Amino acid sequence: MEKQQPPEGQDGSAAAGGPPTCYRHPDRETGIRCTRCERPICPDCMIGASVGFQCPECVRQGSGTGHHTAAARPRTLAGGGVAADPRLITKILIALNLIVFVVVWARPEFLDDLLLFGRATTDDPSAGYEGVAEGQWYRLVTSMFLHVEVWHIAFNMLGLWWLGGPLEAALGRVRYLALYLLSGLAGGALTYLIAGPAQGSLGASGAVFGLLGATAVLMRRMNYDLRPVVALLVVNLIFTFNPWGRIAWQAHVGGLVAGALIAIAMIHAPRERRNLVQYGACALVLLVVVIVVLARTAALT
Repeated sequence: MEKQQPPEGQDGSAAAGGPPTCYRHPDRETGIRCTRCERPICPDCMIGASVGFQCPECVRQGSGTGHHTAAARPRTLAGGGVAADPRLITKILIALNLIVFVVVWARPEFLDDLLLFGRATTDDPSAGYEGVAEGQWYRLVTSMFLHVEVWHIAFNMLGLWWLGGPLEAALGRVRYLALYLLSGLAGGALTYLIAGPAQGSLGASGAVFGLLGATAVLMRRMNYDLRPVVALLVVNLIFTFNPWGRIAWQAHVGGLVAGALIAIAMIHAPRERRNLVQYGACALVLLVVVIVVLARTAALT
């Protein structure tokens, strides 16, 4: 195949003799080039193809020819479909968190209905016990989108935006959404298992920590410098385990471990068994979550 020449002024080169930079993001150094036009591309721009990576322009040009078969269509690094908006799911998740935040701010009584806790009485003792142990499993999901303090949702949404975009582009929408939700569920399940039954837990931190673990796996796969993500992880763990805060460390640890394990399966799955390994890993994590919840429920009831 004849290679396309980079457009004038978009060769992605830094100063003479310097490392190449992404032609769409000149502030980002990269060692990856599009296999068709040879322009340097960063992780946000690279789109996995049958051989190497392609830039968004080449993918769009190839999609418009009508000569590619389904098997030859460019795929993401993890085998997902290439999307026109690589941050769509991230934007939807942020919007859902913000909507729930506004609803609870306007109607604080909804807090008890969405909060994650094992088993306790609410403001009305005559209503009996409530919680996950009483069959309210939905709390494992609703608590992932629940925030009360402005600083809490601000930090989580910034983390979701910074980490989620590159991961969504690398994994594809379906795989990325599975990673996010399963990381949040794993964090909630570990909190339910270890925390006191009346201790409330809320926030997207478990899911965001899952994205952090997945980011480390992705950067390792791309041979990028891991020191920035390791430093970010250390700082977050220091805040997680500080003796003065009221942070649910169980959610952070559970999400981090689940996110890293799922990302390993998604990014390193052999091409010939990719779907089996990827969705099998997701199913295994979900099975562990269900077993943990059932075991804890049996102990509380």
